Amino acid sequence: MAGSRHRILIGTAASLGLILLWEAVSRSGAVSARFLPAPSVVVATLWTMIAERGLLYHAGVSTLRVWVAFLIAAAMAVPIGILMGSVRWIGAALEPVIDFIRYLPVPALVPLSIIWFGVGESTKIFLLWLGTFFQLVLLVADDVRRVPHEFHETAMTVGAPGWRRLTDVSLPAMLPTLVDNMRITLGWCWTYLIIAEIVAADSGLGFVIWQARRFFQTPEVMAGVITIGIIGLLTDQVIRAAHRRWFRYLVR
Repeated sequence: MAGSRHRILIGTAASLGLILLWEAVSRSGAVSARFLPAPSVVVATLWTMIAERGLLYHAGVSTLRVWVAFLIAAAMAVPIGILMGSVRWIGAALEPVIDFIRYLPVPALVPLSIIWFGVGESTKIFLLWLGTFFQLVLLVADDVRRVPHEFHETAMTVGAPGWRRLTDVSLPAMLPTLVDNMRITLGWCWTYLIIAEIVAADSGLGFVIWQARRFFQTPEVMAGVITIGIIGLLTDQVIRAAHRRWFRYLVR
């Protein structure tokens, strides 16, 4: 517990130091405020956007899109990844295709997604899913393969069939790493938000940022970016806390 408090104090001090340095550089005039507005200006702009421009609504829309896409990706990636990691021929058949697709840049697939799905919500969800599924499925397959073989040998000695070895051995052993990998890929999903929400969007944080960029409103752009960071940080910390609670035996 003392170590945890120590890390929190160090992290808080480092963050405050960075903010103060940013404020000093911006106020000194070394960098034009048009390109790097001071944190105090960004915070004031953020409050104005919340109070007068419906920023919380846009944040809610973006959060809903990210979670829908992520849950669809996870619902597909977990069973497919388990099969890839458990059945050798399935892994050999699917892994080259998935490896190929995951290296394709998502922005390059925007025109195809518009052709396939139009410019509605489906395209936005698809682009977010695209940036998440192919990464997560390989991580899940690796989680299955990392389960020590001795665990399976022990289960076989007591006569456990293949499906029981999967449900009673592989899944419990891989679950802590699986939850952690899902937390990481949820963060990746957020990184594709801007790409997804510039496709004929009229709501969402990506839309807010893109509109502000068009009019060179740097404080508004930074306020939108910071909002994404705050949501991501809070979500990440909640999942980390849940991970520590669910898997207490891993806490050192």
